[in-house]
Amino acid sequence: METRPIRVMIVDDHAIVREGVAAVLSRHACISIVAEAGNGRDAIQLFRKHRPDVTLLDLTMPGMDGVATMRAIRDEFPESRFIFLTIHTGDEDVHRALAAGAQGYLLKTASAVELVETVRAVHAGLRRLSQEAASRIDEYPVGAHLTPREMEVLRLLARGLTNIEIGEELHVSATTAKWFVKNILQKLGVNDRTAAVTMALERGILH
Repeated sequence: METRPIRVMIVDDHAIVREGVAAVLSRHACISIVAEAGNGRDAIQLFRKHRPDVTLLDLTMPGMDGVATMRAIRDEFPESRFIFLTIHTGDEDVHRALAAGAQGYLLKTASAVELVETVRAVHAGLRRLSQEAASRIDEYPVGAHLTPREMEVLRLLARGLTNIEIGEELHVSATTAKWFVKNILQKLGVNDRTAAVTMALERGILH
C-alpha cells in the first residue's frame, strides 16, 4: 500500500487562490504541498527542484499561460501529471489542455471533496474532468481548428474592425480579409461577425 503522501505543486497568479487550495489539500494526510508558484517561469524552476507528483495550475496567467508552462515541464519530465484548476469552461480550453497532456480539468467552483478525489485519481494514473468540462467537449467533440491567421482575424473582429481595416492591419487586401472572415464563420457554424465573436468567447477560443 502507498504510504508516501502525494506531493503537489500549486501554480496560480493569485496568492489567495494558492493559499485556499493549499489549505484544502493540507487537511488530508495523503497530500503534501511541496511548492507554490505565481507564474509559469517560477513553476518550471520549482518543478525541477521538487519533482511533484501532481501539479495544479491555472489556465490563464500573465506572461506564460498554463498550457505553455505544462508543455515546457512535460518536455523535460514526460511522466509529469497535471490538473488544470480554472474559471474557464469553454470547450476549446478543455481541448487545448487535454491535447497538451493534462490528466485533469476542474473549475475553481469545485468542492473540496472533488478537488481531493481528482488529485488522488490523477496520481493513480486516471483522467478526471469536471462535469461542466465533460459536457462541453461532449457538445463540441472536435475543436474549431482555426489557423493562426484566422485567430488574428478573429481578434480583429472582436475589436470591431471592418474587412478593409483588417486588411490594412494585416497588410492584405480587403478581399483576402473577407475570405478569412468567411472561413471563420463557416468553422464556427455562425452567420455573422457578431455571432462569431460571441461564439468564440463562449467556447474559450477568445478570452
